[in-house]
Amino acid sequence: MATRVIIVRHGQSSYNAQKRIQGRSDESVVTEKGRQDAQAVGHTLSSLPIDAIYCSPLQRAKTTAEIIQNCFIKPPSLSPSEQLKEIDLPLWENLHKQEVIEKFPTDYQCWKERPDEFKMVMATPEGQKDHFPVISLYKQAQEFWQNLLAKHSGQTILIVAHNGINRCLIMSAIGIPPSHYHRIQQSNCCINVLNFTGNWGETVQLESLNQTSHLGIPIPPTRAENNRLRLLFIRHGETQWNRESRFQGIRDIPLNDNGKQQGQKAADFLKDVTLNFGVSSPLLRPKETAEIILQYHPDLSLDLRPQLTEICHGLWEGKLESEIETAFPGLLQEWKDAPETVQMPEGENLQQVWDRAVACWQEIVKDYSNSSHPQTGIVVAHDAINKVILCDLLGLQPANFWNIKQGNGGVSVIDYPQGIDGPPVLQAINLTTHLGAGVFDKTAAGAL
Repeated sequence: MATRVIIVRHGQSSYNAQKRIQGRSDESVVTEKGRQDAQAVGHTLSSLPIDAIYCSPLQRAKTTAEIIQNCFIKPPSLSPSEQLKEIDLPLWENLHKQEVIEKFPTDYQCWKERPDEFKMVMATPEGQKDHFPVISLYKQAQEFWQNLLAKHSGQTILIVAHNGINRCLIMSAIGIPPSHYHRIQQSNCCINVLNFTGNWGETVQLESLNQTSHLGIPIPPTRAENNRLRLLFIRHGETQWNRESRFQGIRDIPLNDNGKQQGQKAADFLKDVTLNFGVSSPLLRPKETAEIILQYHPDLSLDLRPQLTEICHGLWEGKLESEIETAFPGLLQEWKDAPETVQMPEGENLQQVWDRAVACWQEIVKDYSNSSHPQTGIVVAHDAINKVILCDLLGLQPANFWNIKQGNGGVSVIDYPQGIDGPPVLQAINLTTHLGAGVFDKTAAGAL
């Protein structure tokens, strides 16, 4: 039975406001804004059947957790855990960020560019010792998961912790390597959702990353002063074949009425965002979705990219799962268990889709970051296309295909602070709150 985990970052702290490095220092306290945002999270989550709350014992996280807990009519139990403490940065703690940059320029560059290699040399009674903060935190997160899952199988759990440990909880759960530590973002009082299918080591799905709409922030703001490129990556709205769980692939199925409504909700959600361009797969379902979104941006034309066409399912297309199992016994289960091994009958395999989709994505980044002004645009495609691109950006492999969820009309936000010359930052993944279903993605769970 699946275990659902909601992960929240603490509310704004005094050190956040002062731009100081916190780490495991416990001098930082939640600000008034942080308390208000914690109340907002609490009200958002208070109607959900949460079985238990775990939090870091550091006061900024513990205070946030207590505010959230008190929003429930029947408050779940709250348990502080040492395994949810923030990243340990003893040589930098309590310093202003700018002071760290000036005093430790080489170390700070390593921290930002190669976080898995970043180390602090610590003096111990036995002599000097190398401390690798990110690697240590990643292991800490893995240990926490093993303990938690053993106790709460099939339940819904809330975790309230910190920027760094939250990243490592998400990363270690779905297999993102420590080298990609800075590629995912955690805003104060954001909401993330993970679905564990079983015990530690079994498939985990990242349902959403860094939701902030409950704070009145539709999409997380960029952290870079002059972010070169922002891509709003969207899955098309629902089709009737999605609703029926019928495999679509390259069949050109249009949006159904609900899909058109989802497109309109995505359009309204992004209405106030200044867009400079729009890109889409040429198939009807994403093209229609993109056209609905661009109704508020009539000066933009749609750039159709054939490489963004959905995976070709070959002889599976038009069929339900039961029909596929009859015609190709065992292959559908292999697709679910080990998708990277499956060659679709008279269709594609996942590596072929991966290669063309990632190449197309890189072309889009190159084409639209080559401007003298920051650019923001939409890219509308399909479930499999979106998943493989997001997997690639997160350092995952085709075997991790099912670790990422993409709901119809869901929006992901990817920034390129340095354009094509630097790594992306995934500000949010699979935002679906604009579709009216609340914290959880309740879109059709139909076939690709």
